[in-house]
Amino acid sequence: MSFVEDTNSMYLLAHQWRLFTETASASFSSSPCETDESSSDTCRDDFSVLHLKLAAIAAILIFGIVGVSIPLAGRKRRLLRTDGPGFVLAKALAAGVILATGFVHMLHDAQSALTNVCLPAVPWRKFPFAGFVAMLAALATLVADFAFTQFYENKHRAETNGVKADAAALAADRSASLIISVAPGPEEGEAINEEREPLVPVHSHGGDQVSTHVRHVVVSQILELGIVSHSVIIGLSLGVSRSPCTIKPLIAALAFHQFFEGFALGGCISQAQFTNLKSSLMASFFAITTPAGIAIGTGIATF
Repeated sequence: MSFVEDTNSMYLLAHQWRLFTETASASFSSSPCETDESSSDTCRDDFSVLHLKLAAIAAILIFGIVGVSIPLAGRKRRLLRTDGPGFVLAKALAAGVILATGFVHMLHDAQSALTNVCLPAVPWRKFPFAGFVAMLAALATLVADFAFTQFYENKHRAETNGVKADAAALAADRSASLIISVAPGPEEGEAINEEREPLVPVHSHGGDQVSTHVRHVVVSQILELGIVSHSVIIGLSLGVSRSPCTIKPLIAALAFHQFFEGFALGGCISQAQFTNLKSSLMASFFAITTPAGIAIGTGIATF
């Protein structure tokens, strides 16, 4: 699932660059740019835009809740188990939606915006900023993945060593108390030692399970961070828009995208085996971020 993390980080930065380039285009406008802006004013209706934004908030919220809830509910349902082939296939489809959004849609739009004739030729059209930022996002995600994994593995290793030390100390105390109170002969002592040997474990077979659990925890947290970050940008972008021609197609696209993002995130949270409280908080935070961004953007647009 690491490819999901990489895609979400790239998706986030592509959105940020797109907003930045729109602002830059307005700042460095020339006569062709002003013509484009005047033509866009023909599709503007503040009354219908408000109703569309309210519909977008409701649709995106519902689809997000449904998407993230299915895998979480599947933890207690045999049909929706996270280790079943159906769930793995659905999660792969969700990852493909996120991946295609980043590389097919957002990367292309970012490249077009950054090479717009309204921007100065230097440096925007002299360097492939869109691909460069996508590369940096992928590398940053890999670094974060490695750092978080090392942190959780070291934390678990320290806890395991502490438990082993406590078990060894307890076994030593029991051995000393038995020797003092009973004072057995050589034959009895051998029998006692043979009976007490299993108290101190020699080898553990849970290393692979621990490593897999750590991996699921790291993936779920990085994916949550990437999704929430870019969801704020998406919500603000839609909220400040005053064009029904822009908002109408975005409602269906964002609802569809939110559902599959939620499904992918819910699957990672389910596999990480968080507590019910933490799982609910992560799912709720994901579901309300984009609608909250739309509401904030709508408030900003009224001033």
